[in-house]
Amino acid sequence: MRIAYLECFSGISGDMFLGALVDAGVPLELLKKTVAALGVDARLEVSRVQRSGISAVKLDVIAAGQKELPREEFWEKQALEAGHPHHHEHGHSHHEHNEHSHEHEHPHEHHHAHRGLKEIREIIGRADISGAAKERALRIFEVLGTAEARVHNTDVEHVHFHEVGALDAIVDITCAAVGAEALAVDEIVCSPLNVGGGTVQCAHGTFPVPAPATLEILRHAPIYSGQVQKELVTPTGAAIVSVLAPRFSNFPRIKAEKIGYGAGSRDLKDFPNVLRLTIGETLEEHSSLIPEESISILEANVDDMTPQLFGYVMERALQDGALDVFATSVQMKKNRPGMLLTVLCRPEDTPRLTRLLFAETTTLGVRMREEKRARLARRHLTITTRWGEIRMKVANLNGSISNYAPEYEDCRRIAEQHRIPLKAVMQEAVRVYLERKDD
Repeated sequence: MRIAYLECFSGISGDMFLGALVDAGVPLELLKKTVAALGVDARLEVSRVQRSGISAVKLDVIAAGQKELPREEFWEKQALEAGHPHHHEHGHSHHEHNEHSHEHEHPHEHHHAHRGLKEIREIIGRADISGAAKERALRIFEVLGTAEARVHNTDVEHVHFHEVGALDAIVDITCAAVGAEALAVDEIVCSPLNVGGGTVQCAHGTFPVPAPATLEILRHAPIYSGQVQKELVTPTGAAIVSVLAPRFSNFPRIKAEKIGYGAGSRDLKDFPNVLRLTIGETLEEHSSLIPEESISILEANVDDMTPQLFGYVMERALQDGALDVFATSVQMKKNRPGMLLTVLCRPEDTPRLTRLLFAETTTLGVRMREEKRARLARRHLTITTRWGEIRMKVANLNGSISNYAPEYEDCRRIAEQHRIPLKAVMQEAVRVYLERKDD
């Protein structure tokens, strides 16, 4: 089983993750093409730096011609320019800090529009990148928005990403999703996270480290505070981990093939401010473990809702981040026939999907519980048929391919475009994949 292992002994932020990807072999040109595909006023700048004697790649996003400043310098500059300490009086919720807050804060706040998830979905949705990368990038933003909504007791759709929604954040998050896909590994695993310590200045004031949104995202993750009393894990770094590397482990039994170091901006004394990424094949003893993750299960018994609404509710739940939705026929009290509506989701999505069930169904109560599920490592690859490209979902068990299937939406799109039977498209996709696999 081929894995990538993230060592977050000095935390993680978006720019550190991208630097580690490039140092581990992800082509810089791929990330530059991703930036171009977003159609935004931004570019990447890469350099090699030293952090406590370790050579690492430093990657920065230049948005609207300007580079981020370290967080402390940013707030000092804001205070000097305003002539008084920074304060924040906007009437709607903003994300506390951007994905670079481990290292940066936005020095160019004046040119950043306030963006909600709707605008961010449109920007990423238009990009010419794989569907899987789009899904993961949007998922990272949704994790950030959900955490911020909980902290401020509001709805995620009402959260305006002022700093996190800035150009450099959109670039970093999308490049992280594309770069992770380019690793072509079965799974990304993360170490326990050193969150740092002390306090940090955010848009709403001074907060203890980890900042509220960061701690909310890392609710189920192993975290600790080490010798460095600085903010080491940013909200976006935490969100990247929760989406791309949801399983935590000490250093695995692995035969290392590639090693990459991504640098942060701070050059800490006697402490390497880097993120290390190790890629390789797991040894047999370790690969027998099947990864597990926590999921939430939401259930509602309904016996007074018209059948037409069920399909709509199920589609809405999937659009809003549900992992799976299904309905089961049940016999309810007074011998009334009814339906048991079940939603599987990530724990952080429970509040949003619970509100959806109350809003869109006639139920008066939703049961919820958390369970563990074993999940095969899976990845997407693209095959080319005579009608066009189709993504194949490939699942691995102990390093061997156990399942494979063409993506339904890709096959449906081709079937409709070429007016051919859907089953013919799916059969052709499997045939091409098997030929490629044999080769």
